[in-house]
Amino acid sequence: MRDVVSSRGAPAAIGPYSQAIRAGGFLFISGQIPLDPESGQVVDGDVAAQTHRVMQSLGAILKAAGASYDHVVRTTIFLTDLADFALVNDVYGSYFAAPAPTRATVQVAALPKGVSVEIDAIAHLA
Repeated sequence: MRDVVSSRGAPAAIGPYSQAIRAGGFLFISGQIPLDPESGQVVDGDVAAQTHRVMQSLGAILKAAGASYDHVVRTTIFLTDLADFALVNDVYGSYFAAPAPTRATVQVAALPKGVSVEIDAIAHLA
C-alpha cells in the first residue's frame, strides 16, 4: 500500500513524482529544492536562505503526514559545492533536536533550476 502525501506549503512536483509517499510506517519525501511554493520560483538569497526554504518545505510535508522533524530518521543533502557545507550544516542542524537523523551529504555537478541545495528525507511514522 502506498499513499500520496502532499502539502501546499511545499512546491508542487515539477516532474512525474510525488512530494511524498507513505508506505509501511515510513514517509519517503522526495528531494526538495528551494522553490517558493506559491510562485514556483527559486527563492532569493544565498545557500543558507535556500536551505531554510528547503527545510520549511520538508516541514510542511511532514506536517501533512501528521509528523514532525522528530520523526525523520534519514536525509540526503545534495550540494553543488561542498564549500557550502558549513553554512548548510548550521541551518539544517537548527531544525533537528538530538538525536539528529542519519544522513549523507554529497556534491553533485548540478541540481534542477540551478539551485545550490536539495534535501530528501525518510521519516518513521509508526
